[in-house]
Amino acid sequence: MDIMYLILPVIGAIVALAIYIAVRSLISRGRANAVLQKAEIDAENIKQQKILQAKEKYIQMKADHEEYVAGRNKQLQERENAVRQKESQLGQQASELGRRQHELDSAKGQLNAQREQLERKQEECDRLVAQANKQLETVAGMTAQEARNMLVENMKAEARTAAQAYINDTMDEARLNAAKEAKRIVINTIQRTATETAIENAVTTFPIESDEVKGRIIGREGRNIRALEAATGVEIVVDDTPDAIMLSAFDPVRREVARLALHQLVVDGRIHPARIEEVVAKVSRQLEDEILETGKRTCIDLGIHGLNIELVKLIGRMKYRSSYGQNLLQHSREVANISAILASELGCNPKLAKRAGLLHDIGKVSEDDPELPHALLGAKLAEQYKERPEIVNAIGAHHEEMEMNSIISPIVLVADAISGARPGARREVIESYIKRLKGMEDLAASYPGVTKSYAIQAGRELRVVVGAEQVSDEQAVRLSGDIAQRIQDEMTYPGQVKITVIRETRAVAIAK
Repeated sequence: MDIMYLILPVIGAIVALAIYIAVRSLISRGRANAVLQKAEIDAENIKQQKILQAKEKYIQMKADHEEYVAGRNKQLQERENAVRQKESQLGQQASELGRRQHELDSAKGQLNAQREQLERKQEECDRLVAQANKQLETVAGMTAQEARNMLVENMKAEARTAAQAYINDTMDEARLNAAKEAKRIVINTIQRTATETAIENAVTTFPIESDEVKGRIIGREGRNIRALEAATGVEIVVDDTPDAIMLSAFDPVRREVARLALHQLVVDGRIHPARIEEVVAKVSRQLEDEILETGKRTCIDLGIHGLNIELVKLIGRMKYRSSYGQNLLQHSREVANISAILASELGCNPKLAKRAGLLHDIGKVSEDDPELPHALLGAKLAEQYKERPEIVNAIGAHHEEMEMNSIISPIVLVADAISGARPGARREVIESYIKRLKGMEDLAASYPGVTKSYAIQAGRELRVVVGAEQVSDEQAVRLSGDIAQRIQDEMTYPGQVKITVIRETRAVAIAK
């Protein structure tokens, strides 16, 4: 009984627990069903949204595709229209060519017909001419060739007579007018250029302190001044001009060497022939260094680089050279700048034009090939020292002595003309004067045994120094006559030219 009382509560508790569990299970199942239903509703909503989005994307893609297809169709249509238009044009051109070919064939036929007709007429004309010639030969009693030869001989005789009469009349007129014309030319030349040309281009004044210094320069019996003239090739004029000695020579480099040598001799005080030769040699080397420095400075100022050292030396020598009275270095710098400006305006290479403008007159300061024109000589030198073909052509063609094959060539030609065309920039007289004196010196130097030749006294005297070992006294006498005869035959000069051949023997020994 007691056990039953204990079991019954347990059984009741178990039944109550089972009921609770069952109730909880029913409640949980109801909630799960509600959640499941809600999830299904949400899923359906999402599905509908995705379907709507997919439909919108499809519609947009379809519209884009249709637009792309429409654009491609439009392009194809335009290309098709263009092809049709081209086909139409080609058809018209083909028909036009056919028409022209037909006209050409017709013209050829007419031309052939006219040619045949002309040949027939020519044959008829030749037949008539031959018939007429036979009749003339029968009447005249000679053949056509004999008549032609007689006519030619008669015409030659008449031409000789007329030419001789014209020559005689011209010579008579020249004899009558020669003196008058010569006076007019001399007077005009003196009035226009003589004074300033002589002073600016042929003479340098060397100041001295006193007549005592002048006497020391002259030396005993004039030996010092003769040694100085022989060493420098400059005529030294010592006259009554107070406190000054005149150095006369057409070559500015020689005058500068003589001036610097005289200055050093006067300052040093030792003036004798051996010292003179030593100082002249030293000054010549110094001047060569100065010439090189002048060339380098000019290239730096103009911004030109990479020139061969020999070309730089030639540029420096331009400082002591004038062209028609115009300083050659200043003229070349001016041409270089003008060429660069013109090239810039025309869209060309200004550096190349400036380089060609600076080098265009290097042939004037070179001592090689004096027979060549200076433009062709300059082109030869530029090619020798590896300048570009455009620059070589511009140098050679700036006086139109070479065919132009570069745009730089006419630019340099125009720049040279602009620089030389300024009023008062040039004088023709001094250029021809210098050319004549240089020609005399080159003529004398062409003889074997000649070591030096100097034209002095404005070309009225030519001093020729010969080697004592190669030329004897008798040969020296003959040499002076030969040079005088060649100058008389080959050169044009006013007045007379005195040829002085100097043959000197020296014996030198050194005591150690």
